Amino acid sequence: MHELSYMIRLADIALKELKKRPDAIPTELVAEVGELTGVEERYLLEYYPTVVAGTALEGCKLAVIPIPAEALCEDCGEHYHPERTNDYRCPACRSARAHFLHGRELGVRELRVQDR
Repeated sequence: MHELSYMIRLADIALKELKKRPDAIPTELVAEVGELTGVEERYLLEYYPTVVAGTALEGCKLAVIPIPAEALCEDCGEHYHPERTNDYRCPACRSARAHFLHGRELGVRELRVQDR
């Protein structure tokens, strides 16, 4: 249930941003969650109303943008989607040496607001 602590952290980031913009009314908190983080969108959506209750974010929607995993093989240069079914190895050369380009993101992409 680490999603609860992540949701609290995301809400805190958004609330800090709102303090800089006292005339703004938050309408949507847009979070990005990388496939490799292990964070499940459904739990973020479930915990969000409880986390923001009684704050300036209450009534603000939560949108979660999933970020697919992408890796670059360090041996053959192949860009690929790492998958558990092949032990995250490169599908072209079966190397386990890879640099992960995307999929570890977890953060606030945008806080959409309207002015009062």
